[in-house]
Amino acid sequence: MKIEHLAIWVADLEAMRSFYEKYFEAIPGNKYYNPTKNFSSYFLSFNGGPRLELMHNPAITGNHANEHLGIIHFAISVGSKEKVDVLTNNLRSAKFTVLGEPRTTGDGYYESVVLDPEGNRIEITV
Repeated sequence: MKIEHLAIWVADLEAMRSFYEKYFEAIPGNKYYNPTKNFSSYFLSFNGGPRLELMHNPAITGNHANEHLGIIHFAISVGSKEKVDVLTNNLRSAKFTVLGEPRTTGDGYYESVVLDPEGNRIEITV
């Protein structure tokens, strides 16, 4: 078995698609729209691994707290420590929130932690 995809409800579908394309080299599939349910989505593919589904429905609203039960982050591997550092700095320069500076964690990961435009946590790893 393997994880096929992870889905995130988003407020601004196009802005979130653009963010993942620009900073994480995501490749979006065709936009899906179901007028009966007023539902839109994109599946984003990366270089291997599971896909990310960005979903939007104007009826789905709300803010989430810093900590909650359930999925709290997902990790995207960029291939090297240098790429972790560069991407983290690029995101910081673009005024995105860096929650955790690049570092080697106690379990041996080299990572940083950033927030996407809607506050979802992303670990940028080697």
